[in-house]
Amino acid sequence: MKIEIQQTSPKLNKSNLVDVLEIVKNSKADLVLFPELALNGYKIKDALFEDAFSLDELDELKLLSQTKDICIGVALKEEHKIYNASIYFQNGEAIIYKKQHLPTYGVFEEARFFFAGDESFCFDSKFGKTAMFICEDMFSGDVLNYIASEKPDLVLVLANSPAREFKNDSLLIQDNWYSIIKTSSILSGAYTLFANRVGFEDGLGFWGGSCVITPKGEIEKQAKLFEIDKIETKMNKKLSTTQKYYLRKNK
Repeated sequence: MKIEIQQTSPKLNKSNLVDVLEIVKNSKADLVLFPELALNGYKIKDALFEDAFSLDELDELKLLSQTKDICIGVALKEEHKIYNASIYFQNGEAIIYKKQHLPTYGVFEEARFFFAGDESFCFDSKFGKTAMFICEDMFSGDVLNYIASEKPDLVLVLANSPAREFKNDSLLIQDNWYSIIKTSSILSGAYTLFANRVGFEDGLGFWGGSCVITPKGEIEKQAKLFEIDKIETKMNKKLSTTQKYYLRKNK
């Protein structure tokens, strides 16, 4: 089964849905993965309440998920609350994860605008036991401990990571990210798929570098830096099973 990671540069409005629908319709993959807030853009700020989506507004994605799975980041409105959420659409149903760790430091202001989620969980997909997390969640020890404990087969990481601290041949934040998601795979025996956006918003430049991490903690494929791109992979279930055996855990 084929997985496609879309490295996009969303606009700061709800018109992104039109672009996403076109991408999904043209994809031959069994799962199409998009970055955090791919339907809204990142620096929404005071327009958030008007530009957030209700689940009913995403019925077209539900319909498309009858033939392929879709995982995408969205500002999701539930009554008076708005969450930075990722939604996994499969078989016409929606599984919703709400970002738990909202950064509010430096250039980040998420806790001013979003409500925080309070639950990590796994669910069954056609790829096996699956978990999804959003950006800052992965920098939390409790999330990494959860992944190590639950041993999912697939970990989906949706991000809006801006570029900072340039080095001669890379970015420090890129090195940090790859260390964390490699650790996720090594501790769980899972494939970890990292979808990060590109483009510029309000002085922030997003670096991309979306990638596939194997259960052995190796980078299998990597998207370009600072450019719209896509990458494709196929999960090797045997490799995941072998790595889980080495970890000698019951889950």
